[in-house]
Amino acid sequence: MYTNLAYSTYSQNNASIESSEKLIRMLYEGVLRFASQAKKAIEDGNIEKRTYWINRTSAIYTELINSLNYDGGQIAHYLSGLYIHQVKLLAEANMYNDTTKLDEVINVARELLQAWKEETEYVVD
Repeated sequence: MYTNLAYSTYSQNNASIESSEKLIRMLYEGVLRFASQAKKAIEDGNIEKRTYWINRTSAIYTELINSLNYDGGQIAHYLSGLYIHQVKLLAEANMYNDTTKLDEVINVARELLQAWKEETEYVVD
């Protein structure tokens, strides 16, 4: 159900995604945005919005997991485990109203985005 939600969300306003590199960057940015919204919802005591934003964030991780290419080496296996752990943290944040779990998700996504930007910059140059 949520598998294509992340892709659909971003492709609505971008009829043609320029590259898979850009899409991955946009997905990481979406994690940051949606997890931050979920954190705000927890702080505001808004259960409905908390659940909505956590589900959106989980959908992005599901899309990232489904897009991994395991033929490319060990990094895909590492990322799979990392993404699965992030989904677990999101579920715990949702169950326990725990903003510290969301902080961890946000910090990891920030690092992944930075690493992705550096890697794609290096490849392009």
